[in-house]
Amino acid sequence: MVKVDSEGRITIPKELRECLGLVPGTTVEIRLEDDKMVIELEDDPERILERMDELIEEVANNRQDTKAFGKHDPLLMDFREKIREQAQKSDSEEENK
Repeated sequence: MVKVDSEGRITIPKELRECLGLVPGTTVEIRLEDDKMVIELEDDPERILERMDELIEEVANNRQDTKAFGKHDPLLMDFREKIREQAQKSDSEEENK
């Protein structure tokens, strides 16, 4: 059993994180299903990038001091590229199996 903290956060037990391969930055989907909260790994790289674009735009629109590259924050664009590279690496590994 875990408790919800004052910020609404929960800690996923280490054993479950390791079993599922959850590391900092892992994207998950949280939804309500039959009165239960379901947490599911987001494994579609295109959906991850789509959601990241949404978040980048939201952050860029809310930050006045951001020096944007095009419409996005340069640091967020770098993070987005790293995720794209990791997705391509994962796809290549899957193809080689």
